Amino acid sequence: MNPELREKLRGLPDKPGCYLMRDRKGAIIYVGKALSLRKRVGSYFRPSAMRNAPPKLRSMVNSVEDLEVVVVRNETEALLTESTLIKQYKPRFNVLLRDDKRYMALKADPQAPVPRLSTCRIIRNDGAIYFGPFPSSVVVRTVQDFVEKRYGLRKCAPIQPDAETYKHCINDIIRFCSAPCIGRVSAEEYREKFEEACAFLRGERLAVIEEVKELMQEASEKLDFEKAARLRDTWLALRMVVKERARTQTPPEIQRKDALDGIRELMDLLNLPQTPHRIEGFDISNLFGTHSVASMVVATDGIPDKRYYRRFRIKTIQGADDPRSMAEVINRRYQRLRDENQAMPELIMVDGGITQLRAAREALHALGVTIPVIGLAEQMEEIVVDNDQRQSIFLPHDTNALKVLMRLRDEAHRFALDYHRRLRNRTIRESALDEIPGVGPARKNALLKYFGSVYRLARASVDEIAAVPGIDQTLAQAIHRAVISR
Repeated sequence: MNPELREKLRGLPDKPGCYLMRDRKGAIIYVGKALSLRKRVGSYFRPSAMRNAPPKLRSMVNSVEDLEVVVVRNETEALLTESTLIKQYKPRFNVLLRDDKRYMALKADPQAPVPRLSTCRIIRNDGAIYFGPFPSSVVVRTVQDFVEKRYGLRKCAPIQPDAETYKHCINDIIRFCSAPCIGRVSAEEYREKFEEACAFLRGERLAVIEEVKELMQEASEKLDFEKAARLRDTWLALRMVVKERARTQTPPEIQRKDALDGIRELMDLLNLPQTPHRIEGFDISNLFGTHSVASMVVATDGIPDKRYYRRFRIKTIQGADDPRSMAEVINRRYQRLRDENQAMPELIMVDGGITQLRAAREALHALGVTIPVIGLAEQMEEIVVDNDQRQSIFLPHDTNALKVLMRLRDEAHRFALDYHRRLRNRTIRESALDEIPGVGPARKNALLKYFGSVYRLARASVDEIAAVPGIDQTLAQAIHRAVISR
């Protein structure tokens, strides 16, 4: 292992993300994801792991000369980023992922005579309803188990279960199956249960999740911690699967009404001096050790308003330091509004917990600007207030006030991540130019000046690249291969 790689391994963060492994030529040979980059990437290079690893893995690790990591917020984002990177760069050691290893989804087929829920890894255009895929099969199976029991759905696999199917089945006893096979419920009653289950999975029965939360709290108060832990795992799994599907189901006119109700609720909940017609939300996104960016998104009367979105490159902070980066962005944004005498928002929301919130408030205080600021922590959708009178606020997920904040937070995160990915891809492609013999700083600058960006260079033909002064046909072919391979 070379010293540079050893140093990078020592500095890996204990955070979720993706890692890109390069060989001595600089080519990306493997892309993976991890809940902890430090633990996962470090595990490849332990002597014990190398001794017991299959030949393919040993070959890959022995080929690694350099490493890049991308820090993300959670496992779902790591999954999506990994998939994007693999499709883009096609690393040769990602054979398993390219050979149809897919993530799990739930399938509900209303065309079946006695429909049920099943798991699958391939989503087809077959008229069935699919929920997912999701990065954790444990979560999917937990949700499937809960829904089957809650709505009395059958677990057995026969297309048309009958009395013979029931002969050795005890699911009606231990799993609360409604047993349509022996007529305990009619076909119409069973289908109603199935449709209710689908409505729940679509995010149309969010009160059910809150019932599980209440049962969890009751078990905890009774000191039945084992039951409380089981209910907690179920509650978290339901939130993970159902919340992602609950956001685009409402018609626009009802969304607008709910949004207006939400900002009025926020005014009362937070004791704001005026209705928050304009809320500005901020998020930080990091590329480990290199780029750090921020996004600002705006909600007008509770609805995201893309006309006013802004992106920021962090200029004064090195590395991944979200609180100080947040302070920089808040300072830049509101110093400009103050100096230009522009209208201020009625509320600021930062994505994160207490440290990001305090950093934003200190930056505003230093400017002499007074605007209410709150944080929204994703782990429990916790509204962080942090003042003498109020602790953090937890609201049911179907509360309009929380929906307004979650929608804005998700927009801020999406917008920051999109900018972050552009910079990351640009960095990866530009590093390819640095690795081509004969392409020094002058030729690199000439190429970027001629095409305007590495993205346009990647779409250019060999002849178009050769048209750049100082680039002959042979060098153009080498450049074309390098940028296309990335």
